[in-house]
Amino acid sequence: MSAIFGPAGNSKIFYEQGYKKTEEAFKWLSDMGLDAFEYPAGNGITASLSTFEALGRKAAVNSIKTSFHAPYYISLSGVEEEKREKSVDYIEKSHACAKALGAGIIVIHTGSAAKISRETAVSYAKHTMAKALERIPDEGIKFGLETMGKQNQLGTLGEVLDICSVDKRLCPVVDFGHMNARNAGSLFRTRDDYRRVFEQIDHALGAEYALRLHCHFSKIEYTQAGEKRHLTFEDNIFGPDFEPLIEVIAQDSLSPTVICESDGTMAQDALTMKKYYLSLTASGMN
Repeated sequence: MSAIFGPAGNSKIFYEQGYKKTEEAFKWLSDMGLDAFEYPAGNGITASLSTFEALGRKAAVNSIKTSFHAPYYISLSGVEEEKREKSVDYIEKSHACAKALGAGIIVIHTGSAAKISRETAVSYAKHTMAKALERIPDEGIKFGLETMGKQNQLGTLGEVLDICSVDKRLCPVVDFGHMNARNAGSLFRTRDDYRRVFEQIDHALGAEYALRLHCHFSKIEYTQAGEKRHLTFEDNIFGPDFEPLIEVIAQDSLSPTVICESDGTMAQDALTMKKYYLSLTASGMN
């Protein structure tokens, strides 16, 4: 096994080259040399199950591994019980779409911790996910809880790992850009900074979770409150740099799925990471 790379959604250049439909993206990505695609349903699910099935067939034919990002309005830690109940419904609907797509993982935002203690927020999130999993049969799809970029959001790595302890179907989705922005750009500067993330996951959940981590990467502008906006790899101010991360992946023989969330250049930047990874593995770094 080796690391695989791909974008979250379609790059601007995809449309500039005359393509119009996501079903065309999988061959386009394969021709570029990429291997993964995260379907972005953050703003809501608008496609039908038959559409997701058609997309899944196109992905399979072109050897593209898919994942599914659930709607942003899911809030596992919502103060109002009704909101948490609706979130269970949204997770169930997301599972049906991910299954039709052939996705191996559903990425879920954990919610807010602005109006309640972080301990209470984690407790609510655990209960919401447990309730969702009671309603959804185990069909091999993972539920990935994402580390978040704003300080008033639930979703530090420690909190995500705590929630993941509820069930073996739960796993962390580490967004390195989010984590860096949340810590005002101070978190990821060296290989060891990145390596500590994998070690923490290994310690909390087991080696397999660290080895096959599903993760996001982008450079992100931040303020004192955390994440402000996603950037491209052309940014030289905010970071983090991807090179030390890729070096850890190659050196430690890890097999993550790395999804790039750059602003409009996600496929090109994903390819930049993959080319660097291949140069390292070809040189025997691993």
